[in-house]
Formats: sequence, C-alpha cells, structure tokens
Amino acid sequence: MLNKNFQKWFNSQKKLNRIKIKTKKLNDLENWNYSKKLIFHSSQRFFKIVGIEVKSNFAGKNWDQPIIVQKEKGILGIIKNKKTKKYLLQAKVEPGNKNKLQLSPTVQATKSNYQRIHGGKKTSYLNIFKTNKIKFITQPEQGYRYLFKFNKNALVEIKKKIQILKNFYWFSKEDLKYLIKRKSVLNMDTVSVFSSFIKKNTIDLPLKKMNEINNWIRQNDKIFKLKIKVKPLANLINWKVKTDSITHKNNKHFSVVGINIICNNREIKKWDQPIIKGKRLAFAGYLIKEFNKTDHYLCKYNKKPGLKKSTLSCTVNTSDLDNFNTNNHLISFEKKMIRDFFFNKKKKVKKIFDNILSDEGGRFFHCEIKYKALKLLNKTKVKIPSNYFWISQNQMIEMIKRKKLDIEGRLLFGCVNIDKIK
Repeated sequence: MLNKNFQKWFNSQKKLNRIKIKTKKLNDLENWNYSKKLIFHSSQRFFKIVGIEVKSNFAGKNWDQPIIVQKEKGILGIIKNKKTKKYLLQAKVEPGNKNKLQLSPTVQATKSNYQRIHGGKKTSYLNIFKTNKIKFITQPEQGYRYLFKFNKNALVEIKKKIQILKNFYWFSKEDLKYLIKRKSVLNMDTVSVFSSFIKKNTIDLPLKKMNEINNWIRQNDKIFKLKIKVKPLANLINWKVKTDSITHKNNKHFSVVGINIICNNREIKKWDQPIIKGKRLAFAGYLIKEFNKTDHYLCKYNKKPGLKKSTLSCTVNTSDLDNFNTNNHLISFEKKMIRDFFFNKKKKVKKIFDNILSDEGGRFFHCEIKYKALKLLNKTKVKIPSNYFWISQNQMIEMIKRKKLDIEGRLLFGCVNIDKIK
C-alpha cells in the first residue's frame, strides 16, 4: 500500500486538475481544417488525420482506414533521484482518459507542445532532457492508428536537488509495483519509458541465439508483405465521412470525432481537437514458459500499416476482446489461445499480470486495453505456428533496444518487469 501522503496528494490533484469535455462536429473545430482529403491544424503542426489503403497477405488482408500522421518525435522522460532511487512522475489529465487524471512521465510533450506553438505554458523540467548528454531510446507507437510515429524515451538519473512542483511526486519501485496493479493509474507513456530501461538478468539461457531469431524474422519478411497508400478521407471504402464524424459503415472499429476541452491545469486552458474514439475493450496477452531455467515469452511476428518495419507482438493482440472470434486480424492460433488459456479457468497456469490500462489519452478517447500475462506449467505444451517464436527475458530487452517490439508487447513486458527497471 502507498503511504497516506501520496493518497492525500493524489486526492488534492483530482480537485486541482479539472477538465470538461464536450463533443463537437469535426467541421466546427476551432483552428482545425476538415476537407475531403484530410484533417489538419491551421498551424500545420501537431498532427493530421489522413486516409490509407492497406494491401497485405498478412492477417486482415486488404482494408482502408483513417490514421493519424504526427511526424515530429515527442519526448517522454522520467527523472530518477540517484540517492533515494525514486522516480519523479506528474499528475496529468488527458481528454481521452476515462478517469481523467493519471500519473505521467516527468516530461510528456510533443515537439509542438514544448516549442509552445499553442502559446501556452512552458514544459516543466524540459531543460534536463534537452542536453547533448541524454541518450534517448526511440520507440514506435501504435501501428494501427499512427502512421510512422515515434517517441524519444529517456530515464535520467540526477544527483542535485531540484524544486518539486505541486503536481509532481517521487515514487519508489515498491510504489510502482503497487500502482501498476491499479486500473489506469500509471499512464501508458510512463510504462513505455520504464519498459525501455529494464535490467537484464545475470543468467539467461535462451532456446535460440539472436542470429537464429534474426533469421526467423528475415524469413517471415520474405513471406509476409504489406503496402500502404495515402488516399483522401472521402474515398475510404466502408467508412462514413460526415461533417460531424468519421465512422465505420458496419459500426466496427474506431471512429474519428471532435471534442472541445476546457482544463484549468494544462499548457492552455481551452482547445479543440479531433480524436480517435474506441469502440470496445482491446486485449494484449503473453504466454510465458520456462526453458533452461529462463523465462521465455511467446512472441508473434507482425506487420502493421503504421510501422516502417516488421515487429514482434504479444502472443495475442486484438482490438475487440468481446468479438475476437469474428476478428479477421486474428489467426486461428490466437483465437485458440484466448479460448484455451487466457480465459479458461480450468487451465493450470500462473497469473503473472492482469489489469486494464488506458491507451494514450491525448489522441485516443476512452480506449482501454486489458493486459494479461500467464506462465505455463513446465509440462504444458503448445504447438506454435511458424510466425511465432519463444524469446528469452534478456532477448526481449534486446528487442526493445532494437525497436523490434511493438507498443502493446513493450508495455505488457514493462508491466511484468516493473520491479527490474534501472
């Protein structure tokens, strides 16, 4: 349990950070231009929404969709106190969070934000992350809703004392272990940063060497192809492009809506924006099994339209948990894993992690993912398809460093290993 001081501070932040959100027609958004081709900000900064056509021989085959284009790389940075070993997080409201207030990195800002294109407040503690000494780990973001989006992640250890602003608080590893089990308290950017800085185990005996994994990835690269083409929003097949919103014709998948935000404790107090609205609870799950006294994660080779290169994903990843049986993006093996392991109470597995976390609240409205990691008993056997591979603990860390693990896979790995951050 966290101490009473934290509870007092967090409750005070809920009162201080007030936010009101109203839906608004896309063509009425202030400072945004909505045409048949795209949606973009009048400053030509922040982000835009375009249409894409996807052709693939992978799961899902061919489809059209709207997608966010945000070329600039944001900074996601966390400060660590070298003496106390604690991490500095901020209480921050995002318009897309169901519970509004969550714990964010010390710095969480797009380039347009920290350059103050909005004309608002400065980004606190940004100077610490703007020196040449900082080593950033660049990571890919959501590959189905962003087009080639990356953020720069950093964990900076400091010795000197710094002034702590009222919406910031120091957290120990024990605090983080407790908070990660609470629904949507640590935001996804916080977990994303921590996942990029997991310590390797002293002993790691992988089933296969890294060159064998790399060969497996290259072989799948030759088999599975995915091409995208940018197209006008008005030309999207199976999508209703209206003045107020963009929705799927069969009410599937996400929608694009407009919102007006009034917030007393952000860079600016009032703004409009388009946002991706989720339909249903998503799911991401790992099967973990011990080989050679070393934990291995069952990973899937994957290609997503918004990522430049192939990546590894969780064992299972679906945007619609309730209707996974009819999801064309899921292969039969994934559906079988959901039925036989993740939601089968009769199976003898050890639950490692199980919680619901919010997706990024600045661009996605009420989007939540149920993350679950299960450890198989040693006698349990799983016959895996050719696009799956068992990856050891230290190899997973290496894959993160190489930008080869997608965001859902990275976040769940971070949740499981939150006690092993540097």
